[in-house]
Amino acid sequence: MIRAVPIPLIPSPLPKLQRRALPIAIAFPIGLAVCGLAAALAGAADPAPEYPDKFRLLEWRDGAGEAQPILSAEDWPKRRAHILANMEKVMGPLPGPERRVPLDVEILETENLPTLQRHKITYAATADYRVPAYLLVPRGLSRSEPAPAMLCLPGTGGSRGRTAGLGEDYPRYALELAERGYVTLAPDYVLLGDLMVDPGEVGFDSGTMMGIWNHIRAVDLLAAMEEVDPERIGTIGVSLGGHNSLFVAAFDERLKVAVTSSGFDSFLDYKGGDPSGWCQPRYMMRIEEVYGKDPRRIPFDFPEVLAAIAPRPIHVHAPQSDSNFVLASARRCLAAAGEVYRLLGAPDGLELNDPPGEHGFPPEHRELAYAFLARHLGPARGSVE
Repeated sequence: MIRAVPIPLIPSPLPKLQRRALPIAIAFPIGLAVCGLAAALAGAADPAPEYPDKFRLLEWRDGAGEAQPILSAEDWPKRRAHILANMEKVMGPLPGPERRVPLDVEILETENLPTLQRHKITYAATADYRVPAYLLVPRGLSRSEPAPAMLCLPGTGGSRGRTAGLGEDYPRYALELAERGYVTLAPDYVLLGDLMVDPGEVGFDSGTMMGIWNHIRAVDLLAAMEEVDPERIGTIGVSLGGHNSLFVAAFDERLKVAVTSSGFDSFLDYKGGDPSGWCQPRYMMRIEEVYGKDPRRIPFDFPEVLAAIAPRPIHVHAPQSDSNFVLASARRCLAAAGEVYRLLGAPDGLELNDPPGEHGFPPEHRELAYAFLARHLGPARGSVE
């Protein structure tokens, strides 16, 4: 069943595609509120305090560690800044503007499909490495009426263009959304597919933060396209891509909506309270190395990640028999975050679809997510010639 979460207590093708390299100029200042992190941390010079109960979101802690109530929307940025800073304690710091190099997009292959073009590309994330991705551009787009766009993040088995319709059957949301008129971009994830770059060798403290940066750079690419409306960009993902869609949306406020499928529960409940699955080079090794795999010591949790995205809308697909993530725990996270959405004037901003089923993102539930996107990003026009 799909519903708003109750709050009890809780392009025409890119120009000159025949070129092997496509320089894309960034049309916004390098130091933009890229993640809202700079803005969120304004006035938060002291190290972020830790919060014993990460489900109690309507409070913030002052310099003495004393809890202060959050009574208005004006108070919320204090806690949000702490959430982002505590995420960085586990993930490592978000790169600064000095690492934002020209995207230097290279087109490796182009396929002409009936309603769109599918481009195999790479783009520069930093001066040290490139990210392989698939860029899908519907035919018939008008630069005078730019389209919405979606950053499409894969699950563990979804790299090398599977979300874009290549390879064995998989949730093909990059392809399906492009067929509906969205420009879509599907990058490979860290240490999967063709992105076999060790995070530590290119200056990251975790695969998760490297992924967040790669995805922020993907938003740079979409926002720079004349065929894309930069005010109508969202993100979607399943499993690994489900939580990565939340992570990047928390740090990058240009993402106006997020869809997460089979993507999270509280660290307290994940695998009975054993976060070992998160302790891999492509995730966050500090969960083991610094926090001893004790979920109570991890400085952030998913109710906070959801709340950091508020008031932007989130659609959550959480199957009842998911073997990775506990539905009851996901509901608790949503209920806690819902208090922040209500505070910020968006009581219907969280939408939960919790049907019978196992880990995954079946077609009928992708359709519900696409309807959510159409409501919040507006229609995608000119998708078919």
